[in-house]
Amino acid sequence: MPISALHVARTGLEAQDARMRVIANNLANIGTTGFKRDRANFETLMYQDNRVAGQRSSTETAYATGLNLGTGVALQGTSRIATQGTLDTTGNAFDLALDGDGYFQIALPGGGLAYSRAGNFTLSAEGQIVTAQGYPLEPAVSVPQGAQSVTIAPDGTVSAVLAGEAEPTELGQLTIARFTNAAGLQASGSNLLLETAASGPAEIGVAGSEGRGSIRQGMLEASNVNVVEEMVAMIEAQRAYEINTKMISAVDDMLRNANQAL
Repeated sequence: MPISALHVARTGLEAQDARMRVIANNLANIGTTGFKRDRANFETLMYQDNRVAGQRSSTETAYATGLNLGTGVALQGTSRIATQGTLDTTGNAFDLALDGDGYFQIALPGGGLAYSRAGNFTLSAEGQIVTAQGYPLEPAVSVPQGAQSVTIAPDGTVSAVLAGEAEPTELGQLTIARFTNAAGLQASGSNLLLETAASGPAEIGVAGSEGRGSIRQGMLEASNVNVVEEMVAMIEAQRAYEINTKMISAVDDMLRNANQAL
C-alpha cells in the first residue's frame, strides 16, 4: 500500500520535535556540573521499491536506476558527547573535577553502583565524602572529626592533618572507572549514569593511569554545552519543522483539489 506524503511529513514533524526536546534538555542543563550534551541521531524509514535497479526492462535491456520511494524519518537514538568541560576553580576542598577520561564511582542505596562526572561532594555527619543526595563515594573515605588541611592528590590519594599531629596522614585513595563504550551508559538523573551491557563492565584504576583523567581538587567541571551551537541547532530544527508543516498543508490542498475535480 502506497505511503502518502502526509505520512512522510508527519514523521518529519515527530523527528524535529524529538530533536527540539534534546536541544531543550541541553540548554536546561547548561549550569549542571559535569553535564555532557546529547545529540539526536536520525535514520530513514524503510523504502518502497517499485522497481529495483538491474531489473529487466525488456528481453535485452535492464533498468540502470531503480524507483524507490522513501517513507520518512525516525529517531535512531541519542549520542552523549563526552568532550571535556571547562574546569572552574571553587576553592572548596571537596569539589573535585576529572581532567580527562573516567567517572567517579557512587554507591547507591541497596548496594548498586552509579558513575558520575559531577564532583560537587561534601562531608556527611559521619565524615564520609558524599554527593548532595548523601550517596557515598566508592571506595569509601572517611575524614575524622577535627581533621585539617584535607588534600586530594591528582592520583586520588586522600590525606589530612589529624588532631594532635603535625604531619598529614593518608586516609584512603579514590579510584576512577572507565568503560570500553562510555556512550552506552544509561543516564538515570541526579547526574548519575548506570552500567549497561552496551557500555561493558567498569574498568577500575588509579586516576591518571592508563588513560584515566587526573583529579583536580578545589575545581568543578562545567557543562560542555555550547550556547551558540545549541541556538543554531534550535533554529535549524524550527525551520525544518515549519517546512514539514507546509508540506502537510500543500498535500492537503492537492488532495482537496483532486476531490473537487473528481
